[in-house]
Amino acid sequence: MNNQELNTALYEKMFAEQEAYRKWLLTQPPEEILNHTYEYTIREDILLSLEYHDLTDAQAAALLKLPSPLADVFKEFDHRETDHMDQIFYAMEEWADDVLEAEKKQRRILRETPVYRYPASYAREHDELEQYRASHKANVACKEAIEAAISAHYSDNRLGKEAALKVIEAFGMERTMYVLANTVRHKDWDGRISQGNKRWAMTIPVFEDTDSWGHDRNTEFVVDKSHPGLTDLFVDQARREQLLRTPLTDEEIQREAQRLITVLRAPKEPNSPNGTHFMAQVSPDFLARASTKDTDRLMATLPFRSTTFSGLNDRKGYFVLITKDEDRSQPLRKLRRSVRKDLQKTSAKSAPAASKKHKQEREAR
Repeated sequence: MNNQELNTALYEKMFAEQEAYRKWLLTQPPEEILNHTYEYTIREDILLSLEYHDLTDAQAAALLKLPSPLADVFKEFDHRETDHMDQIFYAMEEWADDVLEAEKKQRRILRETPVYRYPASYAREHDELEQYRASHKANVACKEAIEAAISAHYSDNRLGKEAALKVIEAFGMERTMYVLANTVRHKDWDGRISQGNKRWAMTIPVFEDTDSWGHDRNTEFVVDKSHPGLTDLFVDQARREQLLRTPLTDEEIQREAQRLITVLRAPKEPNSPNGTHFMAQVSPDFLARASTKDTDRLMATLPFRSTTFSGLNDRKGYFVLITKDEDRSQPLRKLRRSVRKDLQKTSAKSAPAASKKHKQEREAR
């Protein structure tokens, strides 16, 4: 026989051996079949390799003499040390990295997709359906993320403060607040949502978006799988986080200064731990939002020469302290205006007006 005939004969003998092995395997209990899965798979690979490669005449003839060449080749392979498991693990690592990268890309897309506030009818008229659909899809994903965050962070009758942070980090503040406002507006009848949150929701424009069958598309991103009371707590968290990220205005700095001087004037005797100073605690919410410049401007409004800003060893927070000999009836100093803010306002007024939408916005519900 020539080389091709020898290899064909060897393949046919191995194939018949594998068929007999397969028939025997099918008669075994499921557990026994599982025990031989690896052997069966490798034997199939051995056959496949012989389809694409030819042995020499001597090699093929030597194997043909064996009673069960396929089983013998499997035993030889099984005794060898290969990098098979390493390759499997490398493939697992690479696939996991690909999945992580895809998830990261998807999160980036969801976060960077602009909030489209107009209904589908407006988007269709202005050739903006692609932006509308992308935004609507992100709204629905945000709604589902809110429900998942509430479920994950509710325990011991409290909602963990990180619940809102997770969603805001993933979708951005604007979209999170838009989805929450839409939710609260759709739950205006529900007494488990606070009046304060209902009033807040009405300040966020959410336009009617009905299809040709009268279906309100906005209901598709209403948080409805969470208890309304927990949804209300989530809204509180998100609104507080939004407030903490909002720069302080001159009016808010002045208001905090007025509060502090009122507290400093109230006691008849020094109220510091050692009895040498009058003191007032600076609002924690103010400090959470204040930059160093904001704090400096706050201190500059207080009319006392001995004003100090400090923490106390036995108390939480930070305090304004003045010595007991200060004249506490002095009025607040006028808050100095920020030159930078004035310049920014002037620049904004002189800039050309942004182009307006071709059609007037519909009246919000």
